[in-house]
Amino acid sequence: MKKKVVLAFSGGLDTSYCVKYLSEDLGYEVHTLTVNTGGFDQAEIKAIEDRAKSLGVASHKTVDETRNYYDKVIRFLIYGNVLKNNTYPLSVSAERMSQALATANYAGALKADAVAHGSTGAGNDQVRFDMILNILVPGIEIITPIRDMKLSREEEISYLKSKGVQMNFDKAMYSINKGIWGTSVGGKETLKSLGMLPEEAWPTQVTKNGTETLKLKFEKGELLEVNDKKFAHPTEAIQYIQSIAGPYGIGRDVHVGDTIIGIKGRVGFEAAAPMVVIKAHHALEKHVLTKWQLSWKDQLAQFYGNWLHEGQYLDPVMRDIEAFLTNTQQHVTGEVHVQLHPYRFQVLGIESGYDLMSSKFGKYGEMNLGWSGDDVKGFSKIFGNQTMIYNQVKAEKEK
Repeated sequence: MKKKVVLAFSGGLDTSYCVKYLSEDLGYEVHTLTVNTGGFDQAEIKAIEDRAKSLGVASHKTVDETRNYYDKVIRFLIYGNVLKNNTYPLSVSAERMSQALATANYAGALKADAVAHGSTGAGNDQVRFDMILNILVPGIEIITPIRDMKLSREEEISYLKSKGVQMNFDKAMYSINKGIWGTSVGGKETLKSLGMLPEEAWPTQVTKNGTETLKLKFEKGELLEVNDKKFAHPTEAIQYIQSIAGPYGIGRDVHVGDTIIGIKGRVGFEAAAPMVVIKAHHALEKHVLTKWQLSWKDQLAQFYGNWLHEGQYLDPVMRDIEAFLTNTQQHVTGEVHVQLHPYRFQVLGIESGYDLMSSKFGKYGEMNLGWSGDDVKGFSKIFGNQTMIYNQVKAEKEK
């Protein structure tokens, strides 16, 4: 009897290599699992399934984790306005948690002897997958051919050609990971500190010009409508925004970050919908939340994003922070107007019944309605009282 191995399979170069190596070189019975986190349409899912079967797998399964991914992860990234290093919406690092969790559960259900993934030895994914697997299926063998043999993409291509595998190897020169919360793109240009991805490397080509306006309606922090179009679930609203904003080239950037293993890395990404949603949500929050709500949210959300990025989704402190973030969203209800342009967008403003920028209490820089000039004189004296005492004592002592 051959040993069973579950392989997390995307259909790309790395996981295609893994199928052949695991089955033909190591003699495993390979069962592939594709976890769709909103990046694949039905045609792409069918293509991945066909690729797995053409490589000779014992079985292939696709699970759709899109809604679960939103409910368990993305909603909190929106609540927290999380951008890693003020740039990256955690497009891949967040979805890896959903993929790793689903892979661990499938391996347990299949009673597999081993689990394999196509992570390299120089990135974060190897740690994210390994940690989840060690926690949920302790003791199971973890096989990582690309990491263990330190393979380059050129070596993988050469191996697959020797096995008679037919695929678009030119496209395989770029590592692309698609999900509802953005697409990452890695290639030779991102291996150095200087260089930008060429136009043809971006999965979504720029086909729009001019301008277009979106109206995003949030209710308690959840995106429910776009341009008065209602959606059954926020994932549908996100995908709708992506279809409109993506062809403008919005959300393209290169993220430079610190990896879990201590080295720095660069990766290109396109995330039109995540960037528009986060910035729109943040704009609404700045109007409806108080100063200290915003301050503590920023601090906890930054920790949440970093800890998620480093694969620590199962740490119970994450549930504690999620509870806090959820509670802050009680009044984050209203509409945000956003204008799209080629390669950029701007938030035009918000409308909300909870808007704290109410003209009933004053107009910033013009007039006050809730206090008098004498009130401000007294307040200013008391508000700076301790600092005044400090400076007077210091001055007298140092005479």
